[in-house]
Amino acid sequence: MKLLVTGGCGFIGSNFILSMLESYPDVAIANLDLLTYAGNLENLRDAELYGERHRFIRGDIADRELVNSLIREQFDAVINFAAESHVDRSIMDSSAFVRTNVVGTQALLEACRPCKEMRFVQISTDEVYGSLGAEGAFTEEHHLAPNSPYSASKASADLLVRSYHKTYGMDAVITRCSNNYGPFQFPEKLIPLMITNALADTALPVYGDGMYVRDWIHVRDHCRAIDMVLREGRAGSVYNIGANTEYPNLEIVRHILRRLNKPESLIRFVQDRPGHDRRYAIDASKLKNELGWRTSIEHGQGLDQTISWYIEYEAWWKRVKSGEYLTYYDRWYKKRLSEASRASDEVRHAD
Repeated sequence: MKLLVTGGCGFIGSNFILSMLESYPDVAIANLDLLTYAGNLENLRDAELYGERHRFIRGDIADRELVNSLIREQFDAVINFAAESHVDRSIMDSSAFVRTNVVGTQALLEACRPCKEMRFVQISTDEVYGSLGAEGAFTEEHHLAPNSPYSASKASADLLVRSYHKTYGMDAVITRCSNNYGPFQFPEKLIPLMITNALADTALPVYGDGMYVRDWIHVRDHCRAIDMVLREGRAGSVYNIGANTEYPNLEIVRHILRRLNKPESLIRFVQDRPGHDRRYAIDASKLKNELGWRTSIEHGQGLDQTISWYIEYEAWWKRVKSGEYLTYYDRWYKKRLSEASRASDEVRHAD
């Protein structure tokens, strides 16, 4: 099987590539990634073991000329992980999210449209559904109600994928997964941020009251689900992926502190994020019933393994946090934050 993976140097994409190379000797992967702030080639150092079965191309999925030239290589499938994905960044400026997540997805779809035998797998998120109350879970029939610029851009991309299936008969499927955790996750996300801050004995920032509930899944279970959808999913379908393991953020943080023998006094409650969804929960019954997928990594075990990974790979996350891998985009973002902070200080002083 010959695959084009976009965004393959990010957290989930790199885990997917390694999983596929390890599991299938007949799989060859071309990996297109622009290497923006969360893309890191070091995530795929082990891919060197597989020689020419993994090929990296640095580029933008919104670059139509590049994408068209790649698609002419006749892949069996395209798996689109490429996305700007951090909610806080999208609140600061959504332009990069619209370019990559919407315009980039459309460029990929248009390049793939003539290829009737090629499958297109869109990797989406449960955040497109919006927020849940205290009960219930998102099904694939749940209406889309994104509450952040990030989730709105992902919902827009999903609707484009759906339209290309309905209008042109494209063999396309969409997956929507709950919150992932595991190796190589960029340390701005909740679990790696809490682990690395605790290891460094620095404050652990927790939004609001810390009782925002997420449905957590280990990234390798997510990758197995994507593999099943790639091979056996019905064209035109949406598949939710979740492990049915709901925990408030504060409980996750406290587990990490206990595991690292660190005091809860490190927790700092900070001003809440605008438009913060209170609860997500995924109903993955369709995936289980149609394709026979099941999780294999229990949450407590997976979280402890993840903590151990960040202890072992301290050099990796320290380089990331120090800015050694910073791209122009990330330097620009940090400059914007600094400017916003200075402006806020000036307003307070004027008052």
